[in-house]
Amino acid sequence: MNPSLKDQTKSEHSYEETLSPSDTFLRRHVGSDHEKIQEMLSVVGYDSLETLIDDAVPKNIRLKKELDLPNPLGEFALQKELKKIVSKNKIFRSYLGLGYSACITPPVIQRNILENPGWYTAYTPYQAEIAQGRMEALINFQTMITDLTGMEIANASLLDEGTAAAEAMTMLYSLKEESQGKSFFVSQSVHPQTLDVIRTRALPLGIHVVVGSFKKMTPSADFFGAIVQYPSSDGTIYDFSDFIQSLHAVGAKAIVAADLLSLTILKPPGEMGADVVVGSTQRFGLPLGFGGPHAGFFATREDFKRSMPGRLIGVSRDSQGKPGYRLSLQTREQHIRRDKATSNICTAQVLLAVLSSMYAVYHGPKGLKQIALRVHRMTTLLVTGLEKLGYKIVSKPYFDTIRVELSKVTSSEIIHYAEEREINLRSVSQHVISISLDETTTLEDVSDLLLIFNENKPLHFSLEELAKKEEYAIPEILERKSSYLSHAVFNSYHTETEMLRYIRRLEAKDLSLTTSMIALGSCTMKLNASTEMYPVTWPELANIHPFVPNNQTEGYRILFGQLEKWLCEITGFAEVSLQPNAGSQGEYAGLLAIRNYHQSRNESHRNICLIPISAHGTNPASAVMAGFQVVVVACDENGNIDVEDLKKKAIEHKHDLGALMVTYPSTHGVFEESIQDICQIIHENGGQVYMDGANMNAQVGLTRPGDIGADVCHLNLHKTFCIPHGGGGPGVGPIGVAEHLAPFLPGHSIIENGSNNSQGAVSAAPWGSASIIVISWAYIHMLGFDGLRHATKLAILNANYIAKRLVGAYPVLYKGNRDLVAHECILDIRGFKKGSGVEVEDIAKRLMDYGFHSPTMSFPVPGTLMVEPTESESKEELDRFIDAMLSIAEEIADIEKGSLDKTDNPLKNAPHTAEMVISDQWNHKYSRERAAYPLPWLRLRKFWPSVGRVDNVYGDRNLVCSCIPVESYT
Repeated sequence: MNPSLKDQTKSEHSYEETLSPSDTFLRRHVGSDHEKIQEMLSVVGYDSLETLIDDAVPKNIRLKKELDLPNPLGEFALQKELKKIVSKNKIFRSYLGLGYSACITPPVIQRNILENPGWYTAYTPYQAEIAQGRMEALINFQTMITDLTGMEIANASLLDEGTAAAEAMTMLYSLKEESQGKSFFVSQSVHPQTLDVIRTRALPLGIHVVVGSFKKMTPSADFFGAIVQYPSSDGTIYDFSDFIQSLHAVGAKAIVAADLLSLTILKPPGEMGADVVVGSTQRFGLPLGFGGPHAGFFATREDFKRSMPGRLIGVSRDSQGKPGYRLSLQTREQHIRRDKATSNICTAQVLLAVLSSMYAVYHGPKGLKQIALRVHRMTTLLVTGLEKLGYKIVSKPYFDTIRVELSKVTSSEIIHYAEEREINLRSVSQHVISISLDETTTLEDVSDLLLIFNENKPLHFSLEELAKKEEYAIPEILERKSSYLSHAVFNSYHTETEMLRYIRRLEAKDLSLTTSMIALGSCTMKLNASTEMYPVTWPELANIHPFVPNNQTEGYRILFGQLEKWLCEITGFAEVSLQPNAGSQGEYAGLLAIRNYHQSRNESHRNICLIPISAHGTNPASAVMAGFQVVVVACDENGNIDVEDLKKKAIEHKHDLGALMVTYPSTHGVFEESIQDICQIIHENGGQVYMDGANMNAQVGLTRPGDIGADVCHLNLHKTFCIPHGGGGPGVGPIGVAEHLAPFLPGHSIIENGSNNSQGAVSAAPWGSASIIVISWAYIHMLGFDGLRHATKLAILNANYIAKRLVGAYPVLYKGNRDLVAHECILDIRGFKKGSGVEVEDIAKRLMDYGFHSPTMSFPVPGTLMVEPTESESKEELDRFIDAMLSIAEEIADIEKGSLDKTDNPLKNAPHTAEMVISDQWNHKYSRERAAYPLPWLRLRKFWPSVGRVDNVYGDRNLVCSCIPVESYT
């Protein structure tokens, strides 16, 4: 007989527990329950998590108290609490412009890409064969940008328009002749936030920024470059051909910051002679999101392709001679060139670039032109009505933005009338108002705008009367005559059915967290919970312009304030800035804070930055960008910082020491016992300690950078705090600082962002990628202190479990106290080459046949795999990965014994596509079954790579970075 409900409750739950929420998040986030944890502990050699952590994490840096974090909320309760907060935001119609426009995200794209984990949980496409879908979408993006700008080559996106412009300036600076000066001209009509970011970037490099009218500027040898806005920030359209020609005459180069939608009907900058074209793809279907994330674009001439920042997708061929996409050229330039790199950019805005490219695919050239013409026609209708009301338009010719000169009323009065109708307009001065229309503007909106300028009195004319006058405000000389987006991909998927199938077809070519674990060391590919992701597209978060008045964003400011407070508590710092919109930007902002601190103390000579040889390549690149000179510090045979070498160099540079950049736990995956001594050495010699927060997933709840001795630390919210990688972006890299560095956090020229200082911006928007910050807010709020700490412990246990089980087959390169690792471990593959010919790339490609993405390959040590399982993977999934690695080790042993051929074997030929396996031609010395199904469970869950091994060398020698003809695939 079944026991009664009362008896069941007694055995399974306490009476009090039955009143607790049933949707607690911790058990959803961590992959293993108590029983599985005990099984893994037994393998590692411990009886409890606490004793493992006591041995793994140095006792002298362990937390001495519980952190003041919110009590954990269940998933339903969190949604309710969040809705209550964001409802305090006010969603007005915003016609503020400045590079941000309301737009329509097609539902088929929103639901099937933006809200689809198959797209947002994928990793950066470093393993080409299992990232073909994403890279095809990025090839579409690059083609879209080159076609619309009239340029020859474009990268696969940058962070935003402001940083793209700054990157363009620094690229031109690196290309300048010795005879040219250090001056850079910025047109006064460039968006103010772009000028802000340019000034921030220019200062440490010694670039002199000159702002003025391009019409009055006289190019000379003092200038290496200039930037103009097209259409200008006030809306006026200029033909810059003569100005660009005058720059070229003195050896200077031209950057044009362009509005992408306008280029469907305006003469493209490439036809004016531009050397670089930058901008934002935000209005191509990307929600405003209070400033981000959005995809910046960067297009240039073929001659500059090897100096271009960021990532570039190219077309190569696979092992079967068929086209295969791959990352090309300087994809990881900062890891190769380090302090000689021209940029520290290590991320793109892949998810956002994919979205905007799909917007172009869905609408096609005719659809995009129709949208642009409609926006422009609405603007001419508004202008006609305003002139009928007696106003003067002072920005002609125009596309979608106008400036209205006031005579009878002040801008304050107009703003008041607009606010009564819940409309935002931009006041330029007491006598000038700016209005920017967009894709969402309707005839009713135009009518409301005219009523505002008629002081909310009835109009004496109708829109129907105005519409009878067919008029465009673009002179023929500025009209676009050249074609664009002629490739089949932009002319084939205009119905929702076809678009849906195209999106799904590409998604099926990519391995994401929906397929299997992605055990990338230093990259922390953990669960991006649906509850965290769900609110991102709520209108209260998605539909707000970044420059609306403060009283319309109370909800956002509550979220920012709470998250900043929690991150301060987690890191042990006094203040946090959320502005940096990538890890690389966080590094840069942190180093600028240190630089500006030294300058405030009249110690601007402190420009030496010590960096361990094991550091991420972005570290030295960021240091140089921030005006530091890099001095490399050695590591010992155990992978730790060589403290004696550090001390020697700190003392040697005592009078000029500015900073140390250190990652903790180390890049080698070990908790260094000497970390506090290292920080003390730097402080004793006048320097500041910058901590790279890439490995924060091993610290949260156990120790804190501020307690260890760091002065500043950037956090990868897209790693530790669960914002998804999005196939290579978006990222968020806020910085926490000690109290003495707080005055040097990034500010903003348009909106006061709480930093209370005069430091320049590092990103275009005041809070960077504001709309996705809610993901980390939700993560922390649902776990609380105990949950966060438990997650960290599980991350450390999972890494040690993998290391323990694999150590017999693959040597674990670095270990800490009691042979333990931190949250990741490095497997040494180098010993296999001599006996079998197998190299690390062969194992990476063979793992695809087992349905796994390779761990981080050859970083930080060439010929190794760095494995980070994270806390959200179950023991069952860890075991599947371990079984795959052990099976590969057996295949290597078979090669060494001679039972598998040294050149024709499953590793050298991996990955195997379905087409290869079912082909009539099978000439290999091993079976098809061994190629495709090396382990039994693969028959139930097989992921097929869509191409064979891609030829990297061929791709670089035959660089193709735009859409190739469809017949190439047949």
